[in-house]
Parts: sequence; C-alpha cells; structure tokens
Amino acid sequence: MKTSIIITTYNRPDALELVLLSALNQSIQPNQIIVADDGSNDETKQLVDRYAEVSAIPILHIWQDDEGFRVAQIRNKALAKVISPYVILVDGDILMNPNFVEDHLKLAKPGYFIQGGRVLLNQRLTSKLSVNSSKLSYPNLFDSGFEENRFEKRITSFRNLFLARLTLKNLKDNRSKVRSCNMSFYMKDIRAVNGFDNRFEGWGREDSEFVERLFNAGIQGHLIKFAAIGYHLYHKEESRKSLPQNDLLLKVTTSEKLIFCDDGLSRFL
Repeated sequence: MKTSIIITTYNRPDALELVLLSALNQSIQPNQIIVADDGSNDETKQLVDRYAEVSAIPILHIWQDDEGFRVAQIRNKALAKVISPYVILVDGDILMNPNFVEDHLKLAKPGYFIQGGRVLLNQRLTSKLSVNSSKLSYPNLFDSGFEENRFEKRITSFRNLFLARLTLKNLKDNRSKVRSCNMSFYMKDIRAVNGFDNRFEGWGREDSEFVERLFNAGIQGHLIKFAAIGYHLYHKEESRKSLPQNDLLLKVTTSEKLIFCDDGLSRFL
C-alpha cells in the first residue's frame, strides 16, 4: 500500500536532518515525504531543498508564517498534498527505526488508526546523535542515553511484530496516551472528519480532539508497542499556557460527540 510521511518541524534543522535520513532509510520506503514547517527560518528550507534535489522519493516543503504554535493548521496544509491512501504522522524530533514504515503498514487495518510509541532519549545522547546530523545512527536497547531507565519502558524499544500484535490495546480506553508524534491513518478516515481543527493554537490537545472525532465517527485506534518504534530526541517542554482554551475545544467535541470540524482540512483542498 502506498504511503506518505508527514514530518512536522519548527527551527530545528539538526534534528530534522536525522529524521529525514531515517525516513529515507526504511525497509519499505514511503512514496512521498512532506515536511510540515510551522514557520521555520530559511535554514530549514535550505536543508529540505538539498535533500529533495537528490532523493528518489519526492520531498515537499510546506511552510506557513511564524505566528505561534499552529501545528494543527500546518498538518492540514500538508495533508492536502498527500497522494497516498495511507499517511504516517511524525514529529521532527522522532528518529524512525528502519522498519518504522513497514510496521505501520503491516499493522494497518481498515476501520482503525495506529498510535505508535516513542522511546525518550536524554540530552546527552541526543547531542551525541546530533553532532554530525548528516550521519545516521540509532540508539540500542542497552544504551545509557534512555531518559526512562525502567526496564518495562526500555524493553519496548525491542522490535518484535509477534509481541506487537499480542499486546495491542484499544486507544479509546487509553486516551491519555494520545501522541500525534507517531500515528498513522487511512486518508479516507481523515477526510471523513475534515482533518485537524485549525482553531487550535498553542501546544496541546489538537491531536486528542482530532482522535475524539475519529472515535465519534466509528474509527477505532490501536495502541502498539514493540513495533513502529520512534526515538524521541530530547527537547525542552513547550509552554502549556494555551491548554485551558484547547481543553475547552476538546470538551465540546467530547460532550457533543462531534465528527466534523467546520474549519479543518477542507480549507486547503
């Protein structure tokens, strides 16, 4: 099945270069890579253009003015350019395991979307990986640079499709674990709910609200471990000051069981 990858980014070209390299180093290659840029400076554009010139896979750079954190809108702008029936969303600080795309496709199922996991890397290991961002390397299970030292967290960085299928969970029962940094969807399902709600500005809840509308439309979510592994490069936490207003939008969607958002993907089609 043809698939596209959308990578969201903002002024972090060293991390983005690693993520692009990991997207190009897949056991099953995507048919399209779209960089959804929420207002970065020219350094990011130059990086993307450099890779687009030499890549056999089409790489697009979708940019919008820097007017604050508007990830919902830039994702919609990128989704409007998707040419595949399936799409994988990752953040620009998620280093993708070489079997990342393959795992998402093998676990894809009509009527479902996938929430993949992430393995948090500490600042030291992230800095080590980023020293030469044009050279790709991956952490391993026994590396000391994992931010979470608990064994049950580390072990999920071990890829095993049998365990992945055995431990599938219903995301509807685990709503607190919604993370759009590693998710995949059928495009027809995204169009059915009109994508993300462009009204979300500032960090938080745009992904939870989007997922809630998918649930309301009858689309189920699978929470997976041991597959589609993403290594989360360290960064400081975003400001939470927009959470109250974003929580309110989520609350309305949940209480009124909304499926379709008025200001969404259709604005860019």
